[in-house]
Amino acid sequence: MASLASSLQSLKLSSSTFTNGSTPLSSLPKPISFPNTRKPGSVPAIRAMKTMQGRVVCATSDKTVAVEVTRLAPHPKYKRRVRMKKKYQAHDPDNEFKVGDVVRLEKSRPISKTKSFIALPVLKRNDLGIPMESQQPPPPPPA
Repeated sequence: MASLASSLQSLKLSSSTFTNGSTPLSSLPKPISFPNTRKPGSVPAIRAMKTMQGRVVCATSDKTVAVEVTRLAPHPKYKRRVRMKKKYQAHDPDNEFKVGDVVRLEKSRPISKTKSFIALPVLKRNDLGIPMESQQPPPPPPA
């Protein structure tokens, strides 16, 4: 018993170290924090796929359309580009789209459990004010 007491006294436990030799976190210096280099209001974070384009495949629900988006992606094994299709539920507030229409999907806040996109009409080339080649007058014949 005396040898146990003498061995405990020989350890001389101090308040700054534990029995395994480590120091408590309160006595360690705080890590250096790097200053925030990003300014508020600067360039926002990049979000992938904010807008997509697809074809309406179902328009039976009220204010909702199912849109099938087709994209090309490499096959995991064969690396050939294959068509991948995915259906999204989109909000159509005026019930203006019918089956077969091409629409643009824009990301928005969640409208319901499955709807996070708003369906918008796709701008055609004529809507942009650019005349198509077939609508331009033919050039005058050479004289």
